[in-house]
Amino acid sequence: KRSMRTVPVWFGLALCLCASLAVSAQDDPEDDEMILDLIREDGTQPESGPEPSAEFLRCNKAAWRMPGQYLVILREGSHETHVQRTIRRLRAKAARRGYLLDILQTFSGTLHGFLVKMSSDVLHLAVKLPHVHYIEEDSSIFAQSAPWNLQKILQPYSGTSENGTYNPPVNDGGLAQVFLMDGSVHSSHREVEGRVLVTDFNHVPEEDGARVHRQASQCDSHGTHMAGVLSGADSGVARGAGVNLVRVLNCQGKGTVSGAMAGLEYIRASLIARPLDAVVVLLPFVGGFSRSLNTACREMVSSGVVVIAAAGNYREDACLYSPASEPEVITVGAVNSVDQLMSQGAGGTNFGRCVDLFAPGDDIVSASSDCSTCFTPRSGTSQAAAHAAGIAAVILSANQKASPVQLLHTMLHYSIRNTINLLSVPDPQRPSTPNLVSAMPPVSADTSKNMFVPYQVAAFMLNPCVVQESSGQMECVAYAGPAGKGLYAVARCCVIADLQCHVHSSPKPGQDVECERPQSHLTGKDLRCSRNTLNLQAYTQNAFKGGEVCFYGNHTFKKCFFLCFTCYHQVEVACPAGWTLTDCNAISPGSILGPVAMGNSCHVHSSSGADGAVGIAVCCHIRDDAQPVQILQK
Repeated sequence: KRSMRTVPVWFGLALCLCASLAVSAQDDPEDDEMILDLIREDGTQPESGPEPSAEFLRCNKAAWRMPGQYLVILREGSHETHVQRTIRRLRAKAARRGYLLDILQTFSGTLHGFLVKMSSDVLHLAVKLPHVHYIEEDSSIFAQSAPWNLQKILQPYSGTSENGTYNPPVNDGGLAQVFLMDGSVHSSHREVEGRVLVTDFNHVPEEDGARVHRQASQCDSHGTHMAGVLSGADSGVARGAGVNLVRVLNCQGKGTVSGAMAGLEYIRASLIARPLDAVVVLLPFVGGFSRSLNTACREMVSSGVVVIAAAGNYREDACLYSPASEPEVITVGAVNSVDQLMSQGAGGTNFGRCVDLFAPGDDIVSASSDCSTCFTPRSGTSQAAAHAAGIAAVILSANQKASPVQLLHTMLHYSIRNTINLLSVPDPQRPSTPNLVSAMPPVSADTSKNMFVPYQVAAFMLNPCVVQESSGQMECVAYAGPAGKGLYAVARCCVIADLQCHVHSSPKPGQDVECERPQSHLTGKDLRCSRNTLNLQAYTQNAFKGGEVCFYGNHTFKKCFFLCFTCYHQVEVACPAGWTLTDCNAISPGSILGPVAMGNSCHVHSSSGADGAVGIAVCCHIRDDAQPVQILQK
């Protein structure tokens, strides 16, 4: 996920004409004079110039669009003065044609721009203004709304007692603060009383067809349930974590992209005024793909804040939604009590390469807003994201200086592997959907260490990928063989802060290559053999093993070694306990299907009529001392 970003295909500038905003007969005369001044000020400005027009972006979900409300985002390097100047110019150009604008919000944090309510007839003027990078039509976002879930996240590490009750970890996340961007919370509920700080931020849209006699409990339901999963006294994952409510959803669980961006800017300003070490921002909602919202989330992560988002409940590729599609965000899908993908009628959890891991999200019992002692079950990737945020709070409480990347790798390291049946996922997304269920680290775990966990996905291919650079990023490109009918290109990415990579090759065939520099860590190997000299029977499980030691920081890393097995039909190579699979390869004089990395095993299938195949698994191990490590073999 972290090196292959979504390249959206944007719609052209094709808008239905909306009714223009009429000037009321009760307008203040001073407004008319101001408009005349703006027109005179803009009189020397050309209506169009040689500069190319800015991009116009619309939500990929037509029903979620908000016509007449637009985010105008300025180019990188712009300042507050550019924002105000652009607003004045747009007002003047619109006034010359009889239109009025309503500036609803300005942004001067990670992004510079403004939210404007105006007729679509003015758009062709706005896209030609200097400093404007792109204009995005505002759109809606939606909540994704001692039980089995708490037992599940501690199950691998004996977090349940003999009678099946939940034993909360000693580390309750008390040193972490979670910013929950949701609706209202029933703050007097026994689960969350005294645990939730309701901030003064409130940016929610009007409700559709709101009823006058709506019960207050309906307004607090989603936020109360989320707060209970996060830090509830009985149903919470991180029962000591502080929860700060930032209201961006209305009583119907609906918000706007612009409101979410304003909420993120509020959090950023709060952290500047009162810096905190261990911070998690939870986004339990999704909207259509939004470049603006993704950018705001990415900038938040770059400041050192962990951002966790729901994958969405639409049984689709999570890359179609925001903020789930942002690579820097930890995106969480939902599973049920038997670790299968959550299903809700025609819907269900989203999936695909934009999902980082899964967490409990089906039939989750937590606080209900119906009364101060009520509980209710709810399902959704919102609940799954709340579980992941609670686990993140616990990890950050033990290591407050952990970066978002280190936090993600720690969560991946302790996740439960290969328990999800992914057959329900469509073929295009199945290879890149992670088979990981988030779990709490054991009490004895030292989460202050760097966890180098490569993101492993299956790859069905006949030829190796070609690694090349595109737009400043490395990408993996696969080409089908002459008889190929299609294939997947899958890149494995391992992110370490401030890491510089060096590639070395052996001086001649048959010789090993080692890490040549101190402070180096071997992250992968590749193997090339001449097909005409290949002798399948010569490759045994003892082949290509290595025991060199490489160093990174204060840790010593065992150099990766190969395990090879020969088979004529199907090859399965598994790394021994304590070792992590970091690469999966295959050699065959004929055609093969694979290799496929599944958890800690490498699978290869030889085609019918082939002479056989060799499966090669690259296994790595981390140690804290420089003592020799015995390489285990089957």
